[in-house]
Amino acid sequence: MVLIAAAVCTKAGKTIVSRQFVEMTKARIEGLLAAFPKLIPTGTQHTFVETDSVRYVYQPLERLYMLLITTRASNILEDLETLRLFAKVIPEYCRSLEENEIAENAFSLIFAFDEIVALGYRESVNLSQIRTFVEMDSHEERVYQAVRQTQEREAKNKMREKAKELQRQRMEANKKGVKPSFGSSGGFGSSSGYTPAPSVGDVANISNDIKPPAYSSAPQKPSTRGMKLGGKGHDVESFVDQLKSEGENVIAPVNNSISQGGMKTPAIKSDINDVHLRLEEKLIVRMGRDGGVQQFELLGLVTLHIGDEKWGRIRVQLENKDTRGIQLQTHPNVDKELFKLRSQIGLKQPSKPFPLHTDVGVLKWRLQSTDESLVPLLINCWPSEVGDGSCDINIEYELADPNLELADVNILIPLPMGCNPVVGECDGSYTHESRRNQLIWNLPIIDSSNKTGSLEFSAPRSIPNDFFPVTVSFSSKSAYANIKILDVLMVDDDSPVKYSVETSLFPDKYEIV
Repeated sequence: MVLIAAAVCTKAGKTIVSRQFVEMTKARIEGLLAAFPKLIPTGTQHTFVETDSVRYVYQPLERLYMLLITTRASNILEDLETLRLFAKVIPEYCRSLEENEIAENAFSLIFAFDEIVALGYRESVNLSQIRTFVEMDSHEERVYQAVRQTQEREAKNKMREKAKELQRQRMEANKKGVKPSFGSSGGFGSSSGYTPAPSVGDVANISNDIKPPAYSSAPQKPSTRGMKLGGKGHDVESFVDQLKSEGENVIAPVNNSISQGGMKTPAIKSDINDVHLRLEEKLIVRMGRDGGVQQFELLGLVTLHIGDEKWGRIRVQLENKDTRGIQLQTHPNVDKELFKLRSQIGLKQPSKPFPLHTDVGVLKWRLQSTDESLVPLLINCWPSEVGDGSCDINIEYELADPNLELADVNILIPLPMGCNPVVGECDGSYTHESRRNQLIWNLPIIDSSNKTGSLEFSAPRSIPNDFFPVTVSFSSKSAYANIKILDVLMVDDDSPVKYSVETSLFPDKYEIV
């Protein structure tokens, strides 16, 4: 087929957005678009109309038309298939099929149109690929952003520690009448040699010697100004320190704020201890509709948060019973021999503590494969064409890993534009989102007690390609990898330390294409 142009216009003939794919004057294109509303036949079900030179292929979108202008020699079946793909692209970038919404997202639509057609000929792409190409996601940019966030977070923590130390020294000097000297570094600074590991989305070849910028302070005279209440945070902390030095009993609030760049951060819980470990995993799964794994990747990260300096010198005892070939990697400042021999995470220099009040990555792992037996949740979607131009769709799930418990599972099935599905049988519940043209199959929990389930529905005026890609989302408090945290011990005497553990598993991308 040769596609001349694609446009979205109102039923009154006003063009909202148009993209030309072949060499043609602007006046010629405007003339073709202006002639279209007058050519639409009334009282017929046809979705195309021809003139002496071109063919108009169109699909109603509520109060709009998705319009393709092709040559008369093009294949009408291919024209209709291309039209369906153009119509499915619009809801991806527009929240509603309104004129102002189309105009606001015109550039995004033009970029998507260019991925479908090149020089007048249809490209072999599907909706998922178009979405990926338009996003232009850069792995290098993600790595750069992760490293930058780690640097900024560590720099802020050092600034707070330094500011508190300077305030403390200044107050002590004022009380003793001695001029303070700030030539030496105070508190836990870069002398520890520990740099937090990048988040789980980073790759192994990131240079591990990247450290946040160091800060130094020139000698300053003791301030004679009074404390300013309601100012910045370190002023309040200094005021509290002054009250304590004068003998007042001040109860400091507990700060349980924990965050890790590049990963989903769960809500703060009240039962977090001063030694808190977070085990987070994310899945990337891409499977073919006819079976087979195109991509399977598991990324895991263990982060450690120390809330009190007396627990800084510790070791974490782990247990690894996973036999699926998971690749483990410890932080460069973690003792690798200790980890290999005793499965313990501890610093290379046991005399130095872990950083305080910040999340530090101590262990990460990765698993890549195309083995279907590793996929924890299998989705099988079977659309079948029936004689009246509609499709019957059977979709089922199977939990392949009985050790997992998946919560709030949502399976999203795309639908043709304007389709009203008729649902027959359904395990769980479903929601039809007509504005986004999708059917959401929701299952509150999937575990060993309900390992399988199915959904059956019919869709008029559809073909099997309309129902892909199927995407899956869920959350889980159970880990995929068989790696457990058994204990936390003091370095000096191996005495146990009270700790808390938080585990989460979620899909970064899970789709059947």
